[in-house]
Amino acid sequence: MEEGTLAKWVVSEGDSVDVDDLLAEVETDKATMEFRSFDRGVLLKILADEGDTLAPDTPVAIIGEKGEDISELLEQVKSGGGAEPSGSSDDDAAEDDDDAEEEADESEAEDDTDESDDADESDAPKSKKKKKPKKSSKDSGDQPKKKSAKPKKSGDRIFASPLVRRLAREENVDLAEVEGSGPHGRIVKRDLEEYLESGGGEASSATSGGFSSGGTVWDRQPPVVEKASQMRKAIARRLTESKQTVPHFYLTIDVDAQGLIETRAEMNAALTDEKVSFNDLVIKAAAVALRRFPDANASWIDGAIHRHQVVDISVAVAVAEGLVTPVVRDADRKGVLAISREVKELAARARNKKLTPEEMQNGTFSISNLGMYGVEEFAAVINPPEGALLAVGALRDTPVVKDGQLVAGKRMKLTLSCDHRVVDGAIGAQYLQVLQTLLEKPATMLL
Repeated sequence: MEEGTLAKWVVSEGDSVDVDDLLAEVETDKATMEFRSFDRGVLLKILADEGDTLAPDTPVAIIGEKGEDISELLEQVKSGGGAEPSGSSDDDAAEDDDDAEEEADESEAEDDTDESDDADESDAPKSKKKKKPKKSSKDSGDQPKKKSAKPKKSGDRIFASPLVRRLAREENVDLAEVEGSGPHGRIVKRDLEEYLESGGGEASSATSGGFSSGGTVWDRQPPVVEKASQMRKAIARRLTESKQTVPHFYLTIDVDAQGLIETRAEMNAALTDEKVSFNDLVIKAAAVALRRFPDANASWIDGAIHRHQVVDISVAVAVAEGLVTPVVRDADRKGVLAISREVKELAARARNKKLTPEEMQNGTFSISNLGMYGVEEFAAVINPPEGALLAVGALRDTPVVKDGQLVAGKRMKLTLSCDHRVVDGAIGAQYLQVLQTLLEKPATMLL
């Protein structure tokens, strides 16, 4: 976080505040976050107005005792210095580092449950946003206490961040019962998690029927952690790269599938021991459409547009560990039966992990079909460096209008995922027009 906007003050000057009271709301580039009080006292001065955009470590308010002289602190702020309590040490910096690792978006804090004068002594770590003036030792009559190696029980102060305090409230956990592993016994998130996992939250769970109002992860059984296979790691890496680096956009058409159904029935009637699938026909049609409209058969590689002279279709195949995309080479030049046989062979070898790397590389266009699972429509992630991917939905019964009459029809939705660097909206739309004609009138694939 490089800056934040103080969106709203919840309290006003002169208001009394306690530890963890909501003071203001701060807008970051990701969310609007709560900014809570680190100490108890009176809000003596607001140093930043609503709408101000501030850098980290900018003082925004002064909290102290009613009537306390803050002129010296105001001079520090005016001169560009922070209202830091004296006596800050390397230990304080260590606590800052610990919070940065444990709760990246939470401000550092520490609680104070002691009703004695210890509550006013400045042995708390310095805050990120606001500072509290130190009460002099001659006023309190005591010396600052050293922090204990672990949190103390009732009557003594407990060190924990706002995140931990909020989670503890949701789980009805007394933080005095939790041992902290952070600097000076600070309770960090993992300490609370371990406490709950060891059965420390059973009493509160029984009271609330096993669920807290916050619905946190500790309300349920812990997940089973499974080591990712190399295939799953590769899928995660490639698809993350695709969504982060490829500007996706999506175009969907609704195809009249009646002609496709009739053509498939005729083909299968002519065969004896083999059958062709709807997916085989879609692969053939998609390949022929790329040959007839080659602008969609392109890739963005190293800052240049590569317009492919071959039509090699990557076909998504689900396997036990994820997804592989064996390639049907020159699919536009092969018959539907030849495509059907090749897809079946590649799919079987994929499930048996017998595919070679060459059989899964250098496709020019991908097809993913989830229609057999009843999925009517979906948008898929592009398989880089290919420029587009066709997602095929299920055949569905739906009423359609033909010659002014409402009749039963068969429809199928197709969604084209496009890399906007090489396939613009008009190019994608024109390709889908060609494809729609081929699918609705399959005989035109023979022309």
